[in-house]
Amino acid sequence: MNLKENVLEGLRSINSNRLRTILTASIITFGIMALVGILTAIEGMQGSVNKSFEGLGVNTFDIKVEQNTGRRMRGMVTKQPKAITFRQALEYKKKFTEKTRSFVSIYTFASQGETVKYEAQKSNPNVLVVGIDENYLGMKGYKIQSGRSITPNDRSYFNRIVVIGNELVLKFFPNTSPLGKEITLMGERFTIVGVLEKKGSITGGDDDRVTLIPLEVARNYDQNGRFSYEITTSVPDAVDLDYTLAEASSVMRQVRRDKVVDDDSFKIERSDALLSDLNEVTGYLRIGGFAISLITLIGASIALMNIMMVSVTERTREIGIRKALGASPKKIRFQFLMEAIVICLIGGLAGVILGISAGNLVSYFMTDGGSFVVPWNWIILGLLVTVIVGLVSGYYPAFKASKFDPIEALRYE
Repeated sequence: MNLKENVLEGLRSINSNRLRTILTASIITFGIMALVGILTAIEGMQGSVNKSFEGLGVNTFDIKVEQNTGRRMRGMVTKQPKAITFRQALEYKKKFTEKTRSFVSIYTFASQGETVKYEAQKSNPNVLVVGIDENYLGMKGYKIQSGRSITPNDRSYFNRIVVIGNELVLKFFPNTSPLGKEITLMGERFTIVGVLEKKGSITGGDDDRVTLIPLEVARNYDQNGRFSYEITTSVPDAVDLDYTLAEASSVMRQVRRDKVVDDDSFKIERSDALLSDLNEVTGYLRIGGFAISLITLIGASIALMNIMMVSVTERTREIGIRKALGASPKKIRFQFLMEAIVICLIGGLAGVILGISAGNLVSYFMTDGGSFVVPWNWIILGLLVTVIVGLVSGYYPAFKASKFDPIEALRYE
């Protein structure tokens, strides 16, 4: 028999033993579903991460205070660096923009667990309140959906206005425009002048649960000087980034009065470095996911081999008849191998479909939305693994079937 006849014979055999075929194929289905599902979910989350960083660009970096807990480590007490003050941030901005063609944004977190109130409703105490300048939105990848952003005039006149995230709009204003409405924030009333586009976040959606107020208004709540101000710098040309980073470090050390023998009392965090770190993490997740899926498939291949052995035993008489009619051991072996591969491909195709669906579902909920991902590389890998599993699991049963003595096989009851 040629390849086509062997495939057709395998399909006829499968059709005559539907229950066994379904049970056998389902083993492979779950194995491939685990492989494709895990890798699809990781691919979807990777896409969401990349999308989140698209708006930031690769030419920005943040200057902030390195946070630690002041704990004892090996008999030494780690010292908490002093906060970056508003004066220091302004001094850095003035000196740095005079030396370079960069853009600088200054902002501070007035509260990271605020409760927002609107009429009789109130939010959970997990809303971010950020005091920003007019450059903040563009550098952080935010876009205005409706209304306007914060302007220099708002800062100069200490206007109590606010730009709110998408999650707060859905909670307080599901069927009406929030523009012009007043909400209570930090114990005072603020007028909504803008709404941010939905951004999402793999870390829990903080970007959509945010309120942005003028920087000078936020400073009013810094009665004890406890706020630390953060600085984002954008470089027009990525080629100049390394030079600009060195220049920024030098300027900030002067501003902070860091001694020559001391380490930096601040840290500089590149946006592309953070993305690289996240990509490295997802790379490790892929390896871990593939390893877990491989273990599942090894178990599936052992189960498939057992079922194929039972199938060979049940069809001993059929094998004897085929040999008596002239079928060579090679043809018998090839027939059973093709049957195992066909069963695996049926299970593999079902596993790919279920895996893509499950992976995208997991990715959707973990990233708070996102686009549907069809990972062709992992689909091809899944089907290739399916064929390999079929060959490995089917070879010994096929080899055993090809070695049957036709006379003894015909006597089998």
